[in-house]
Amino acid sequence: MDKTTYFSEPKDVTYGRGYVYSLQYHIVWTTKYRKPIFVGRIEKEIKNYLLNILKSLDMIPIAMEIMPDHIHLLVDCKPQLRLSDAIKILKGNTARWLFLSHPELKKQLWGGHLWNPSYFVATVSDRSLEQVKKYINEQKIK
Repeated sequence: MDKTTYFSEPKDVTYGRGYVYSLQYHIVWTTKYRKPIFVGRIEKEIKNYLLNILKSLDMIPIAMEIMPDHIHLLVDCKPQLRLSDAIKILKGNTARWLFLSHPELKKQLWGGHLWNPSYFVATVSDRSLEQVKKYINEQKIK
């Protein structure tokens, strides 16, 4: 899949009312017990669903890869966005939607939980943006 079709390049800086910013984050979270459930059509469905949630949160996706047991996102955000709340929304909404769309998945997961409660997030600088983007886009190749 050509990822450049779906994702826009971040601008050097963005101008807001009274401020200028450039904020990119690499976000990763895993399924509970690293269960490999994002395969086949579920992988495509969750990618589309995440794109919609990102749009509603006013987060701009730069790169995304759905692995069988975890998700990588590289996003551009506004400074007003509280990242921990955004991640909670991303994880919570996808879990609810996925269990409603695919109730059989809940049986595969012990305790009926989709996500590990923790996540990884790192800020990305201008110098490392291309490296992180390449790393995410090459996840399926490894």
